[in-house]
Amino acid sequence: MRIAIGSDHAGFKYKEAIKAFLAEKGHEVVDFGTNSEEPVDYPLFIHPTAVAVAEGRTERGIVLGGSGNGEAIVANRVKGVRCAVCWNEETASLGRHHNDANVISMGERMIGLEMALRIVEIWLEEPFDGGRHLKRIEMIDQLI
Repeated sequence: MRIAIGSDHAGFKYKEAIKAFLAEKGHEVVDFGTNSEEPVDYPLFIHPTAVAVAEGRTERGIVLGGSGNGEAIVANRVKGVRCAVCWNEETASLGRHHNDANVISMGERMIGLEMALRIVEIWLEEPFDGGRHLKRIEMIDQLI
């Protein structure tokens, strides 16, 4: 799978670890930055990550920051992106099963690295349930 990834300075360490994890699993990673822990403005890196997913240049995307909240807000401003903020296994699973999340957002200051990697793994493996949930996604797309 081709996966976009972007972070601000507060998510940089996890971005690098997740990139290695994804490469080890055989995925192609497109990194939209940032490239250090030097303070930056997260929209500059999160928006291009989300756009890559929306335009189909990547199949999925991962965005990271200190909490993951601002990053999810930016990603969800892009039509066609369904970004779920994930902080445990259940939020990752439900994001896929119920929301067909094509982007996830995590906060490096909120969860441990092991949990972050587990979230990525679940999000990559779990399917979308469709059914009643598809109707809701279609409704969201009509609102945007």
